[in-house]
Amino acid sequence: MVGTREIGPQRYRAAPGRYFEDFTVGDVYEHRPGRTITETDNAWFTLLTMNTHPLHFDQEYAAKSEFGRPLVNSALTLSIVTGMSVADVSQHAIANLGWTDIKLTAPVFNGDTIYAETEVLEKRASRSRPTQGVVSVLTRGLKADGTEFMRFQRAVLVAMLQPYQQREQVKGYAAAGVTAFAMELMPRITRAQSMDVLSSQSNLAGYKAVLDGAQHFGRAFPMMMTAAGTIPPAKVFVMGAGVAGLQAIATAKRLGAMVSATDVRPAAKEQVKSLAAAFIAVEDDEFKAAETAGGYAKEMSADYKAKQAALVAEHIAKQDIVITTALIPGRAAPKLITAKMVESMKPGSIIVDLAVESGGNCELSKPGEIVTTAGGVSIIGHINVASRLATDASALYAKNLLNLLTLVIDKETASLAINWDDDIVKSITLTRDGAVIHPNFVKAQAA
Repeated sequence: MVGTREIGPQRYRAAPGRYFEDFTVGDVYEHRPGRTITETDNAWFTLLTMNTHPLHFDQEYAAKSEFGRPLVNSALTLSIVTGMSVADVSQHAIANLGWTDIKLTAPVFNGDTIYAETEVLEKRASRSRPTQGVVSVLTRGLKADGTEFMRFQRAVLVAMLQPYQQREQVKGYAAAGVTAFAMELMPRITRAQSMDVLSSQSNLAGYKAVLDGAQHFGRAFPMMMTAAGTIPPAKVFVMGAGVAGLQAIATAKRLGAMVSATDVRPAAKEQVKSLAAAFIAVEDDEFKAAETAGGYAKEMSADYKAKQAALVAEHIAKQDIVITTALIPGRAAPKLITAKMVESMKPGSIIVDLAVESGGNCELSKPGEIVTTAGGVSIIGHINVASRLATDASALYAKNLLNLLTLVIDKETASLAINWDDDIVKSITLTRDGAVIHPNFVKAQAA
């Protein structure tokens, strides 16, 4: 008689002896090529292979095979028993044992593994059914070539993963069997607004950039008329009118500065003007088509960049504070301020480069440093600017994560119930079942 227990959102079958309630956090299971398989192995193999069929011991298979030991109906199990690779075992099983339906996804390891062990990291029971729930495990091992490997089974990683900057790490998530969700890839659709970490963090970064600029500027922002004379307002120029840029504009206006801004997206013009700032841009035909369907700026042609640079160079020489926020997903930050433009600025002027971690919008900015030029211009390159307002940044990020978890966790069972066809899930999933699946990174990996 084969028993059935539910482990996670799918149902897995296992021979009697070890069920969900028998797994304990800290349990370790050893794998060795050529070892003898025992009855108590069945629940473990069911869990690790995600096999929906019971693992039957069959002496008839053993008699037909050249291995001379009891086998079970799983290519992965056979690879452990024989030391062969999963592919070789599958071919042998089809040719000699008559197996026709071999389905294996995300194998724990192949036949070149010398030793491996699997440890139960977490056991979370269903609220309504204490004998059912989710078991999360971590497999560590050593291969014949001396390399170590690590594989998470049923582990889901949700974070700001910087996939465009950390492409090798993305491959590592796949190799480790991690299902990785990159919050930066959240689509710009109405349903996803409450999960949009770029917006929540950029909003704080734009605000803090103005405060950082004001701190180093050394003069007042608003115009002040006194008996001793009039202090002119500071001139603030914001380059890039996305979430960070618009918040920078609003903050600088509240402090009393005279604000202007530029952006290559036509929609930004009205947004800038709604905040009572002047809009500076070359408004030609290319400008009118410079926005992606996702609301991001496109990479502009060399000709447009030259015309825009000439306009900006003339304007920037008159500014006291310049805040740059321009980013293009998947590419290095565009260089908007050249060394020559910096030289044209007045002594005491400030540049705050919010794109410094992606290469910087200013040629002279350096990540994590404040650079002062020979001409007295200070270029601020703080990294992770939102974290400089840690309490608010953490609160907003936590709410972004909570809203996503609400989408992927079943309220009744308190377990993962991911709808892989959901537009939000499809947009943020980097890796699944041991492979990189996001189209932007599958293409890059193939290339």
